[in-house]
Amino acid sequence: MATRRDVGEELKYASELINAVIDGVTGPRIGLHICRGNWSTKEEVLLTGDYRALLPALTNMRVHQFVLEYATPRAGEIAVVGRELSGNVPGMTRPRELGLGVVNPRTTTVETVEDIMAKAETALEFYTPKQLFLNTDCGFGCFANRCVNVEEVAAAKIKNIAEAARRLREKYA
Repeated sequence: MATRRDVGEELKYASELINAVIDGVTGPRIGLHICRGNWSTKEEVLLTGDYRALLPALTNMRVHQFVLEYATPRAGEIAVVGRELSGNVPGMTRPRELGLGVVNPRTTTVETVEDIMAKAETALEFYTPKQLFLNTDCGFGCFANRCVNVEEVAAAKIKNIAEAARRLREKYA
């Protein structure tokens, strides 16, 4: 049973727990994904709002990469986290990275390479190319034998992420 009643106190406690778990872990890149919901294809029932309320906890965490969902407008603007999370962190050997969600795994619409690149270029206002990774919002996983998308759509979305990444590497090399 939770004993804390204040959301800020809960978030502070959560960030302290995450730091305790990863304390002393060296070698692998440690990332944290914040899921906004992958249980429905109906966008209107999934979590909405930017990451602003989480910033105090996120800035306290000693993770290398935040994997955040930005493929839908439900997540708000990248600038909210870009200004706060992209710089150097005391006690960490490198600046934080952003795993940027650029495709929505729950829709059948395949995002264009150009749309993916535009989203990445917005993030590049705050992160260097080496700090930026292109991801899906959550995964294409199945729940209770019910996949959130069909294989052909998932493959097309991933193909466009790979092509956008290739073009961005050429452009920013």
